Formats: sequence, C-alpha cells, structure tokens
Amino acid sequence: MHSVSPYELSDNAFELIDREWMLISAGSLEHHNTMTASWGGLGILWNKPVAFIFIRPQRHTLQFVEAYDTFTLSFFGQGYRHALNLCGTVSGRDCNKIAEAGLTPVSHGSSIAFAQARMVMECKKLYAQNIDSTCFVDKALMQKVYPTSDFHRMFIGEISAVHICD
Repeated sequence: MHSVSPYELSDNAFELIDREWMLISAGSLEHHNTMTASWGGLGILWNKPVAFIFIRPQRHTLQFVEAYDTFTLSFFGQGYRHALNLCGTVSGRDCNKIAEAGLTPVSHGSSIAFAQARMVMECKKLYAQNIDSTCFVDKALMQKVYPTSDFHRMFIGEISAVHICD
C-alpha cells in the first residue's frame, strides 16, 4: 500500500459508502472489532478532511470506537461482498467473524484494518454525539428509521492517513 492525501482521492464518496460499503474498525491487533456500514460521509469540517460514521448502541463495535482514539474505514473490491455482508450481520460477541469472513487484521497507525482492503482511511476521533430525537425536522423519517428509538451515535474523525493498495 502507498499513502496519498485525502485530496488526491478520485473515488466517489457516494459509491464508496452506499454501494461498496466499508468496514469500521477500532482496537489493537490483539483486541479489536469491525462492522460493515453503508451510512456515513466524507468532507471538510473545522478546516480538516473528515469522515463521519454512525453506530447503533447495540453494535459490539461501538465499545471499541468509544474506547480508542482512532478508527479505520476499510474499502474492498466487489470480490469481498460476502465478507462485508457477514461482518454486517454477525456479531463479534458471538464468534470470530473476521476469521469467518476470511479477513486478515493488520496494524494501521494506532488502529487496525485488513490486508485485503483496497483502501484504508485512518481517522482520529474529534467529536461524538448521539442522534437526538428532538432534532428531527422530519418526524416521519425518525419513526421509519428508529421505530425502537435505538438512535445511532455519530463520530467525526479527522482523516489522518489514506492508504491505497498498489
């Protein structure tokens, strides 16, 4: 892998996140977890390149993102769709879903990512906040997406490094 500036990326953020999906990962090589996500975004905030992600309270990965100062976003080619589907439907509490998905964890900065990823973004946490039901302007959307009131926790992370597979 080689490093590039976030400003050098040519990938379409909508394609990356909504159609390709990503793995949100946090922890150390010895103690980590990951989850598939198709919600989030990339942009500029506070004069920094950032990624923002959303994690529901019942997700095992939440405790890892909460406990560590950094997280990674890993993006894969279409050949890894099954692995991403598995990491989004099976909990790391119940099994070693990373091994079952055929993925190899590797250190990336002060977090972890996967050897098979075509691109990895390392992110330093800057901000976290729970989605607040009182802030919804479109109440119908809130009722549709959160029928059980399990509101996501949002994290904003500065993209500190981007690595692309050679």
